[in-house]
Amino acid sequence: MNTVSADVAGSPPRPDALTPRVVRVLANRRQTHDTVTLDLDVGDHATPFEPGQFNMVYAHGVGEAAISISSSPGDRRSLSHTLRTVGAVTTALAQCNPGDVVGLRGPYGRPWPLSQAHDGDLVVVAGGIGLAPARPAVAQALEQRSRHRRLILVVGAQTPADLPFSDDLEAWTHDDRIELHLTVDRAERGWRGSVGVVTKPLARLDLDPERTTILTCGPEIMMDAVARAAIARGVASDRIHVTLERNMRCAVATCGHCQLGTELLCRDGPVFAWPEVADLLQVRQL
Repeated sequence: MNTVSADVAGSPPRPDALTPRVVRVLANRRQTHDTVTLDLDVGDHATPFEPGQFNMVYAHGVGEAAISISSSPGDRRSLSHTLRTVGAVTTALAQCNPGDVVGLRGPYGRPWPLSQAHDGDLVVVAGGIGLAPARPAVAQALEQRSRHRRLILVVGAQTPADLPFSDDLEAWTHDDRIELHLTVDRAERGWRGSVGVVTKPLARLDLDPERTTILTCGPEIMMDAVARAAIARGVASDRIHVTLERNMRCAVATCGHCQLGTELLCRDGPVFAWPEVADLLQVRQL
């Protein structure tokens, strides 16, 4: 796996930054009707990553897409990437079987600032597949549980069937190290959890605003609502962090496809403190 670095600020990336490494698919795990997780064999030479970073995953003969890393940073021989089938590349990747090969380059991007939540409360709010880039942060926070006073996870989806990582959610339900709150827009027979948007359980949390750090990932309208609700509760805006998606092509800040105003998401994100992007997200079609 290749990472990008430059010896001189502003110099072009090394040639190997754009060269995928060939890796083998270990497993293809169905999450929801349109979402799968690919477990990739990275062998003994895995490049460490931080929660919130992403890789470029290449489907041979089709193209590549930026996919968040959804595995625990503690996993050394495999990497997991959870994707929704929305186009030709993700459809091709979702059809991969164990033993198939894909291209991989990365990791790239600015990670979640987990150190900000040391000695305080870490609140993670995810919508649907937004749990994928948040999952490594939850895993690391559980591994380093003594660094946080409270660990709270709020997950929302359209229906119970749209909740990804059902095995994790079941395990976390019985884990006293984490407070888990699930909510859906539309309940189905047998659902005993909350019904409504993610801000509904968020509003019920007993928060200490001065000691709270919030990480949120999901549709932009959801993250905007989470940020506004948290600020209304007294949480400082610079303690609220979002992760953004745009059409990333190069991942090394040369093509400009992921530009959002003055920001290039592959270089400056994908994780941003809320004050950095709050105004940008209010501009339609930016």
